[in-house]
Amino acid sequence: MCKLEAIHYRTDEPNEIDWRDGKFTKLTRTQISNNEALPYIAPGLIDLQINGYKGIDFNTLPIKESDILKITRELWKEGVTSYFPTIITNSPEKIEEAMETIKQVCARFPYVDDSIAGIHLEGPFISPEDGPRGAHDAKYVRPPDWSLVSGWQKASGGRLKLLTISPEWDDSEPFIRKCTENGIIVSIGHTSAKPAQIRSAIAAGAKLSTHLGNGAHLMLPRHPNYIWEQLANDELAATFIADGFHLPDSVLKTIIRMKGKRAIVVSDSVSLGGMEPGEYNMHIGGKVVLTTEGKLHMASNSELLAGSAQTQIWGINHLLKQGLCELADAIDMATVNPAEKLGLSGQKLEVGANADFILFFYSKNSGIELVATYKKGKCVSKKKHLGVEK
Repeated sequence: MCKLEAIHYRTDEPNEIDWRDGKFTKLTRTQISNNEALPYIAPGLIDLQINGYKGIDFNTLPIKESDILKITRELWKEGVTSYFPTIITNSPEKIEEAMETIKQVCARFPYVDDSIAGIHLEGPFISPEDGPRGAHDAKYVRPPDWSLVSGWQKASGGRLKLLTISPEWDDSEPFIRKCTENGIIVSIGHTSAKPAQIRSAIAAGAKLSTHLGNGAHLMLPRHPNYIWEQLANDELAATFIADGFHLPDSVLKTIIRMKGKRAIVVSDSVSLGGMEPGEYNMHIGGKVVLTTEGKLHMASNSELLAGSAQTQIWGINHLLKQGLCELADAIDMATVNPAEKLGLSGQKLEVGANADFILFFYSKNSGIELVATYKKGKCVSKKKHLGVEK
């Protein structure tokens, strides 16, 4: 039996927390004379969109086994206890290779299998148009094809859980129904679909919007358009990038207010996430610059983003520092909300749930300072000593 005392992130009250065999066995309010000495406790972060991190890219093949081990451990250091490696638009053979590699590493290393909650396939069934296609390679963009998805699912060992598509293609509806029937959650993204096509996709089973507000045309009709349609729909949850560069605060505030418990923060981190500022050459995008402020842009034009180089903690802190939401809601957008939408059981602070959690200090001025990450009750990252575990 392990135990510690910490302040519950949602109630702001001290709790005594016990766990055994990787599961919580007790979470009860307690009386502590000096609350300021205690860290906060919250569920471990869940990131639905990790393209890469610390120089590692899930889309640069072949993927090394050692790289998947490293990225898992590096994400623990950022409080991420569950994540979705994100494979983007590529040839069918390359997508299958990436899926197969992830499956093999998960089979060999249980801690990786525990941390990879699923695979996110972003493409290749997206818009072929410039703008909404984003940085995806146009030559590999194609209409939805269930036979391909079925093969990729087999290669992944059943780990393909999230698929981003654009419903602008013919036969999108039956394809979405087929995915849904087979346990794959469909998300709308990189789209130029008409509002009626968005509604049809939702009726067929689409549940999410992928990084809403990004992967879009620079200019849109004021209304109707595919952003308004997704934003207003109560059946769609929305992931969004809160790094402070991808979306202005007014848009972040609007998404949070409209989506509520269906708002989900993702990092959408690329391989330069966690790297030092400087100029880099990427296989997608060419020469890019990572600034000291954390912005990743094309070397040729500082106004053109080259992806996200920040973590969920960064995004949460941006929301908090800008006063866009309260601590509990910011945490839920990276934990409880994605767990509920993706059907990930045991991802709350409650008896019987997985003891996946983070400890941190918090102030309104500086945000969250992460100090420890626990996976299945085991401390997998600690940034400073805490005298709270007994």
